[in-house]
Amino acid sequence: MQKILTFIFSIIVAGQVLAQDMSVPKILTQREQAEVIDRWLEERIKYLLPDLMRREGLDMWLIIAREYNEDPVIRTMLPATWLAARRRTILVVYDPGQGKELETYAIARYNVGTMFKMAWNPTIQPDQFKALSRLIQEKNPKKIGINKSEHFAQTDGITSNEYDQLMNVLPKNFQQKVVSAEKLAIGWLETRTESEMIVYQQIVRIAHQIIQEAFSDKVIQPGITSTDDVVWWMRERIKELKLDTWFHPSVSIQRQDPESFDHLRSFSERPGEQVILPGDLIHTDFGITYLRLNTDTQQHAYILKPGETEPPKFLQDAFAEGNKVQDALTSNFIVGKSGNEILKAALDQSKAAGLKPSIYTHPIGYYGHASGPTIGMWDQQDGVPFNGDYPLYHNTAYSIELNASVFIKEWNKEIRIMLEEDGYFDKTGFRYIDGRQKELMVIPRPMFPNGK
Repeated sequence: MQKILTFIFSIIVAGQVLAQDMSVPKILTQREQAEVIDRWLEERIKYLLPDLMRREGLDMWLIIAREYNEDPVIRTMLPATWLAARRRTILVVYDPGQGKELETYAIARYNVGTMFKMAWNPTIQPDQFKALSRLIQEKNPKKIGINKSEHFAQTDGITSNEYDQLMNVLPKNFQQKVVSAEKLAIGWLETRTESEMIVYQQIVRIAHQIIQEAFSDKVIQPGITSTDDVVWWMRERIKELKLDTWFHPSVSIQRQDPESFDHLRSFSERPGEQVILPGDLIHTDFGITYLRLNTDTQQHAYILKPGETEPPKFLQDAFAEGNKVQDALTSNFIVGKSGNEILKAALDQSKAAGLKPSIYTHPIGYYGHASGPTIGMWDQQDGVPFNGDYPLYHNTAYSIELNASVFIKEWNKEIRIMLEEDGYFDKTGFRYIDGRQKELMVIPRPMFPNGK
């Protein structure tokens, strides 16, 4: 009898696991992921990079890094089976012009994947930088781009030592050709291909569904479960699905109490063990990393009080104001506009509609807080110098991150509807990659919504 019960229990558990996993889109095996990453990389180098180099007027690009001190760009160019650079890895991309294919070299002891062929024989020339100098002189480029930038961290990957060694081996006439590849590197990092965007929707969908699972009575028992319980459940769920994350999630509460929202406190002193109670408005900030692409999402849920089947109307109305700020922002996505111009137009439009907005939207892709036009920061609503001056290009992705401040008469205080959804901008305009939250989730989900 015990064996039969054990067998039945195992079937039930297996069924529960299957039902749980069926809600999440297919996640590739590690081997399948590697194949996709390498295929995308080859496509990007062959078909995307030539246009970017010509747009920025560079005919040679050097990416130089040492093992465990990776240039943020080189991390996106290594094959999937390389988890770091090896010793010193130098990648060279040369555009011979006249519509010819790019030439790609590795001044390294190995081929770097299938795209960068080894172009250094240490037996003949033991000095790696002298071998690089010889290749540069042989190709005789007009402009040599290096990843050096004052304002964009991800395009400032060359270290002081590597820069000094490069300049020491170059003849003076070639030293004068060395320029910042800042805009080329940003273009490489921010631009998404058609192949990537087909899959990006599934990646964002996975993140959305983890949030929906976390914000359900499968995870939350009001009166017992704490915000930290949910945070660590999310971290465990990420690992169960063999995904990664680029930041620790957060779960916070706004409720009918004297506490007011404080941006500085929310970022530096995230409250810990707050027990989730009926009547709470809960919020999460959550992201995953999959196939080298990142998500960043903020959503809300309401904890139903006994007898309630939906959130109070005052919270539903407040949430709608957050959606209106989103609309004001994305309606101002116009190619060529700077992040600061978009920010000002969106804030002006929101305020004219009687809203109280704060916008801090950022590019997303290879990195969560990625390179490209910064559209406000929570403490820089008048514009962001330099990073906010960068223009909007087509085929780029963004986390539409913002909040609407709303005074709740019933709670006698101001709350923040803090929203963040990933979107994509191309020649057809702006769209959310996997839609956006337009109404509050509720916990527990009513079995009989009409109350009968």
